[in-house]
Amino acid sequence: MKNAFVIQGGKPLKGEIIPQGAKNEALQILSAVLLTSEPITISNIPDIVDVKKLIELLGDMGVIVTQLAPDTYKFEAKDINTDFFSSDEFKAKGGSLRGSIMIVGPLLARFGKAAIPKPGGDKIGRRRLDTHFLGFEKLGARFDYNPDNGFYNVDASDLKGTYILLDEASVTGTANVVMAAVLAKGTTTIYNAACEPYLQQLCKMLNRMGAKISGIGSNLLTIEGVTELGGTEHRMLPDMIEIGSFIGLAAMTGSEITIKDVHFDELGIIPNTFRRLGIKLERRGDDIFIPAQDHYEIETFIDGSIMTIADAPWPGFTPDLLSIVLVVATQAKGSVLIHQKMFESRLFFVDKLLDMGAQIILCDPHRATVIGLDKQVQLRGISMTSPDIRAGVSLLIAALSAQGQSTIYNIEQIERGYQHIDTRLKALGADITRI
Repeated sequence: MKNAFVIQGGKPLKGEIIPQGAKNEALQILSAVLLTSEPITISNIPDIVDVKKLIELLGDMGVIVTQLAPDTYKFEAKDINTDFFSSDEFKAKGGSLRGSIMIVGPLLARFGKAAIPKPGGDKIGRRRLDTHFLGFEKLGARFDYNPDNGFYNVDASDLKGTYILLDEASVTGTANVVMAAVLAKGTTTIYNAACEPYLQQLCKMLNRMGAKISGIGSNLLTIEGVTELGGTEHRMLPDMIEIGSFIGLAAMTGSEITIKDVHFDELGIIPNTFRRLGIKLERRGDDIFIPAQDHYEIETFIDGSIMTIADAPWPGFTPDLLSIVLVVATQAKGSVLIHQKMFESRLFFVDKLLDMGAQIILCDPHRATVIGLDKQVQLRGISMTSPDIRAGVSLLIAALSAQGQSTIYNIEQIERGYQHIDTRLKALGADITRI
């Protein structure tokens, strides 16, 4: 049997918690070390499975990896074994990690060729990789899918800058194309580029390495190709998804929690979205303080209609926090419509919440109406399985607020995205046991 968490719910928590480094930034930043032979030092790296797999993969490819502190590593990509990409070992490792797609851009840029297995990852509906491939093709790369071994072979010996209009503002797609373009000949313009803080971090890091990227933070990036890049140091942002999860956790369990060092200015619309659910939170320096609240009431729109919370590309609300908002809304006063636009099966975990006593109408795969219980009826503990990273944490939050005992199976899914989550929650007073 795999690991599970057993949770005794209904206890208020108290204390301070420090968010980990951002998972989604890590996968991009770590891939960028392949762009130079000089050393790159990266700190605030989260200690989670997906990131460790990518670091291991970099090591297998010939990158010299030195751990300097628990969250800090030095990478030197001097001698890369390009034959490794067509090996069965790479197929097994690369295929099990969706983030492995991120190494393609840097490899194409620096070595002019790459091979990648068809990727795997989260079960949240189709995640197309067309954006990545179309971007590389625009720069002059040629793709050849080999159905016998399941690899894409890519030839990019002559990448040239060009105008690219992305079909979707994909964060990983933009990052990958940016990394390929920094060493291409001439100027590349990317329109409808993603502009998430994590992507801004990547562009700033590349510029410190000698790249020439302008328009950072907007959806129009201009990249003047350079011949080579050098080393640098980089510190990753805290994970905004964790920060949002902890805000929701505090509200649902009626706890007083301080979230430390959140880089508040990089959180965009996230704090206000939770305020619209009626959650009181205040900025104290670079911390977020959430007081213990017995009730929180969902705002309505000015004309009195039901509040809708939907995801959108940055600076809109991140889809990764919609499952958290949905869970938190179950104990609010009032109703809210949750509209998950980007992924078609991320709302299917609501059946577990229904079993716990929540009042939710699943309208279709993309929309759910939550009728808040105003904490008058506590959720009840049940046994459940975590379907994906974000739903897993949402269910964990639900279990911590519920009456009685809950068991969550398949916690490997949670641990792909959240480091030492049980230890850190225990420090706040949560009753959570790993079995």
